[in-house]
Amino acid sequence: MTGPAGEGPRPPGPDGPYGAEGRPPDTGAGEDMWRVRVDEKACMATGICAGTAPGRFRVHDGASHPTSEIIPPAPEVIDAAESCPMEAILVTHRGTGARIAPEE
Repeated sequence: MTGPAGEGPRPPGPDGPYGAEGRPPDTGAGEDMWRVRVDEKACMATGICAGTAPGRFRVHDGASHPTSEIIPPAPEVIDAAESCPMEAILVTHRGTGARIAPEE
């Protein structure tokens, strides 16, 4: 799913996690960056995230780890968080802390 011309991909969902506007609230700094975290205690290291979002996650030492904690918006990371059987992946908006995935 893509946003209006030139805005790139829009998160999945009827209106996306940001509502009808399809984008995170303005942080005042013009940054649309996400924070990706994995709860290592909850993670079962299934590798589903690494298969869903190649290059965004790697599995080692018995848990999945994001390859970068701060990322630009990436629909495949939302898919990985939504696919995690343990809901161990949390994606939030870096500026506001708003939860992006998984949906509550």
